[in-house]
Amino acid sequence: MTTMTEVEASVREFKMPDVGEGLTEAEILKWYVQVGDTVTDGQVVCEVETAKAAVELPIPYDGVVRELRFPEGTTVDVGTSIIAVDVSGGGAAPAETPVEAAVEPPAHEAKPAAPARTPVLVGYGVSTSATKRRPRKGVEIPAQEAVSATVAVQAELNGHATAAVVESRPLAKPPVRKLAKDLGVDLATVTPSGPDGVITREDVHAAVAPAPVQAPVGVAPSAPSVASLPSATYDTARETRIPVKGVRKATAVAMVGSAFTAPHVTEFVTVDVTRTMKLVEELKQGKDMEGLRVNPLLLIAKALLVAIKRNPDINASWDEAAQEIVLKHYVNLGIAAATPRGLIVPNIKDAHAKTLPQLAQSLGELVSTAREGKTSPAAMQGGTVTITNVGVFGIDTGTPILNPGESAILAVGTIKLQPWVHKGKVKPRQVTTLALSFDHRLVDGELGSKVLADVAAILEQPKRLITWG
Repeated sequence: MTTMTEVEASVREFKMPDVGEGLTEAEILKWYVQVGDTVTDGQVVCEVETAKAAVELPIPYDGVVRELRFPEGTTVDVGTSIIAVDVSGGGAAPAETPVEAAVEPPAHEAKPAAPARTPVLVGYGVSTSATKRRPRKGVEIPAQEAVSATVAVQAELNGHATAAVVESRPLAKPPVRKLAKDLGVDLATVTPSGPDGVITREDVHAAVAPAPVQAPVGVAPSAPSVASLPSATYDTARETRIPVKGVRKATAVAMVGSAFTAPHVTEFVTVDVTRTMKLVEELKQGKDMEGLRVNPLLLIAKALLVAIKRNPDINASWDEAAQEIVLKHYVNLGIAAATPRGLIVPNIKDAHAKTLPQLAQSLGELVSTAREGKTSPAAMQGGTVTITNVGVFGIDTGTPILNPGESAILAVGTIKLQPWVHKGKVKPRQVTTLALSFDHRLVDGELGSKVLADVAAILEQPKRLITWG
C-alpha cells in the first residue's frame, strides 16, 4: 500500500525561474498542459511574460501533471511553485484544487518538508514578496462568499478550530490594505460600507479624517478635507483603463529614469539619401544579399557603425557608482521595435564585427523575433547604441530618449521626395531627417556633431562605406 509520505516524495514542484537579470516576477500568459497530462524533460509547459519579454518555460523532468498552482493571468514571484508533477510514473493525477479554495494544513498536523529549491541563474535574486494576481474577467464572486467557502473547508479540516479567526479578519482588497498600512489605520477599527462588508478606500480615508467639529452660530462650516472626499470615478462606457504591466511598465520606468538622470541633447540634420536608395535596389539584386532583407535601415545601421568606428568615444556609458566613464570596445546595436506588448529594444551583439550580409541577417532575425513576441531577455541586455526608425510611421523625425545605460540614440525620419538643390539645380530628391540624442555627461557638442555629420555624409555618398569602413 502506498503511503502518503511516498506520494508526497514522488511529487516535484517546478518553481518560477528567474528568466532575466534583475526580474522578480512574471505573469502566466498561457498553460500548454492540463492536470493529468504526461510531460517529458524539456517540454514547454507554459508561456510567461516578464517586464522584458514573453518567454516559454520548459519543465526539467518527466511525469504526470498533478496540479497547476495558478491560473492564466496570475503574476507570480520568482521562486514560487507554479506546477506540481508526479514523477513516480504511476497513478492518475488527482483533480485540480481551485486556487481560491486552497488552505493551510491544520495546525496539529506536521507540514511536509519543503521541496528542493529550483536553482536560479547566478547573480539573480529571488523576490520574497507576496504573489499578486490581476482581476479575472467574468462574473465576480462576492468577497464574503469566497471567505465563507474558505471557512467551511477550513472548519471541515480541523473541527471548526480556525473558523472564528478567518471570519474575524476585516474584508478588504490588497490596494485598500496597503492604503490603510500607509496611513496607519487598523482595519479592525474601520466601519465597512462596501457590499458584503468589504472595506473601501473611502472607509479608510474616513477613518483618518478628524471628526467634524460643530461650527459656532453664524460661522460657515469649512470645506471637507481631501482625505474625506470619495475617490474619483469614471464612466466605463466612455473610458477604458488598461493596467500598466510587463513590457510597458518596464519601458515607462526606464524612460522616466533615463530622462531625469541623463542630460539629453538632440541635434538634427537633413540629408539627401537618393544614392543610398539606389544602392539598396542594387544590393537587392546582388548574389551576396540573396534571401536577405535589404532596406534603408540596413545601410543606416552600417553608416552608424562606421561613424562610431571613426569616433569611438561616443560608444560609452556612465558609471554613477564609480564615477567613471566606461568606453566600450564593441558595439551591441539596439533596434527599437514596436510590438503588441509595447516598445522593446533588442540588440545585435558585436554588430561592429559583422559584414553587411551578416548584419542584414541579424537585423532580419531580430525584427522577426520581436514581431512574434519571442525576443529573449538576453537579447535586450547589454546594448551600447540604439537606432529608432520613426520614419515607418510617416514621421519626419523626433527627439528620442536614451535607452538606459547607453550614450546615444539615432532617430531616422521618413524618406520622401522633396525639392533639393543638386548640382546647382532644384530637383526632386529622396530626403530624410536624422536626429541624434546623446548623454551630455559623456558626449559634448563637438563629438555628437561629428558622429551625426559622418552618418549623414555616408548616406549622401554611400561609397564612403568602403573607404571609411
